[in-house]
Amino acid sequence: MTEPLHDPTAPADDVRILIADDHEVVRIGLASLLDRQPGFSVVAEAGSGDEAVREARRLRPDVVVMDIRMPNGSGIDACRTITGELPATPVVMLTSYADSEALFAAIDAGASGYVLKRVGSTELVDAVRTVAAGGSLLDPSVTKRVLDRIRSTSRLEEAGAFADLTEQERRVLAHVADGASNRFIADRMGLAEKTVRNYVSNVLAKLSLESRAQATAYAIRHRLPELDDRDG
Repeated sequence: MTEPLHDPTAPADDVRILIADDHEVVRIGLASLLDRQPGFSVVAEAGSGDEAVREARRLRPDVVVMDIRMPNGSGIDACRTITGELPATPVVMLTSYADSEALFAAIDAGASGYVLKRVGSTELVDAVRTVAAGGSLLDPSVTKRVLDRIRSTSRLEEAGAFADLTEQERRVLAHVADGASNRFIADRMGLAEKTVRNYVSNVLAKLSLESRAQATAYAIRHRLPELDDRDG
């Protein structure tokens, strides 16, 4: 394993970040960008999926930023392992291409974000802040591909997809699908943050899902009606 390039200790309030990419130049660039942001600390880098899993287990970072395609354990496989073992650690997947199959594979693996490498530095920083705060996101440039796939989904799959959810749970799910944090949802709906957490847990349990990202994909894929009527 490559020796860590960063001190794994960080101020208590900092978002501790693990970067995983098989290209050293990319890792250096990402580390330089993120480490200089207020409230961010890059605690380690990894050059493969297997190494990313080992470092995540060792350091338990707050966010993992990972290339979707790497040798010795792909980013998808590493993401699935990390989110399975460390469910409180969100993963942002990076990719060079807007690939809808890779997008859904990443979501199914538990990724909280999916971002193209060509995005600007501000967008990447915002993505890390969003998932660190409990939100989720999709790169806007892949939205059309997602919608095209949704339109090809059989309506039979959609029938009864949300039958077990209460009206309030469906409204919470719509906000989750928008990438909103529990705090934002609580403010928007006039609820306590703890109540929102309970609603989110109920939604995941009723739909047999494991993460907010999977809930987002489910809501979009099955055309949650509240997504078209977000009135709070």
